[in-house]
Amino acid sequence: MNNNVKRSGLAFAVAAIMGGSAGAQAAVEVYNEDGTSFSVDGYFNAFYVNRDDKVSDVRNSDVKMGFLPNTIGFNFSKEMGELTLGGRSSFWTTINDSLQSPTDTSIDVRQLYATVDGDFGQVLIGKDFGLYARSNIFLDELLMGFGSPGAATGVSFGNIRTGYPYPNPSAQITYRSPDLSGFKVAAGIFEPADTTPGADSEQSAPRFEAELTYSTDLQGVALTAWLNGRHQSSENSTTEIDSQGLGYGLKASVAGFSVTASGFTSEGDVPVLISDGALASEEDADGYLVQGSYTLGANRFVVSYGETDSDQGDFETENTSFAVFHDVNSNFKLVAEYNMFEQEIKSSGARAADADTLAVGAIVMF
Repeated sequence: MNNNVKRSGLAFAVAAIMGGSAGAQAAVEVYNEDGTSFSVDGYFNAFYVNRDDKVSDVRNSDVKMGFLPNTIGFNFSKEMGELTLGGRSSFWTTINDSLQSPTDTSIDVRQLYATVDGDFGQVLIGKDFGLYARSNIFLDELLMGFGSPGAATGVSFGNIRTGYPYPNPSAQITYRSPDLSGFKVAAGIFEPADTTPGADSEQSAPRFEAELTYSTDLQGVALTAWLNGRHQSSENSTTEIDSQGLGYGLKASVAGFSVTASGFTSEGDVPVLISDGALASEEDADGYLVQGSYTLGANRFVVSYGETDSDQGDFETENTSFAVFHDVNSNFKLVAEYNMFEQEIKSSGARAADADTLAVGAIVMF
């Protein structure tokens, strides 16, 4: 893949987890000639999952995918004078529906965009992950693990709603700056969510999202810091909902040790993902995630704890995880994770979820 084309969200996440070494390993170059290149990348995984649901008093064994779905992506690049035109299309699929849809698995397209790169930076047009909470999730030490229980479909949620919301893929026009002495700026306009449904509902301005990141090395300590945010409005004849959020974090790594702390605060949304759907009010939410890891040879050991408190969603959650990642080689990884998740309904104090999950799996990527 041409070096001028910015790394995709999935490749960025994989590289971040693997200490930045996966950039060249995350794609297979199919064609590169006369300034035109085409490459393909893939990510495949499956986990044996044993979950003790203490609320329902049941224990289940399953074979599921991890937090990251199985994915195949196609990358394009063409040099045109002082510009480089690029694009990415990625297809994300689940293996969790093998008994519900035996021969017709669910597939979604989370990335379908074009890029224009030059000395000015990059402009992206199309569909990609959002900027708000982007680094919070992509720098999660457990991104390639399993994580907390998710929706009824059996999808695991990682640390979504136990430390950060999901930067769900959205239609967007986004600008990214070149590296400015370690600083990088991204800002864009996004399709706004209709949070005041009705015949007279309107969103007179787009959703705005931005992220500022800074990376440096201080006497052998690698530091990455970030700040991101989102704002949008939706209204009808009786209601106006302003939705906004602020995410932040810091990661420090030295001599095999890594510590990551991140958090967010928001209002006017349920801190899972932003989507069309009526909201009656603008209530608050906040959360944080603290993680530590140590890499020893081919093994990486991770401990993680996160919480989210949401008035809008009427829940409090906490999630504790322990994981071991073992690199068989640069394209094959084994994972073992133990996860303890709890959720309480704020308004009643009732226990909504209390589950311990053991997940053991394998990951193959190219």
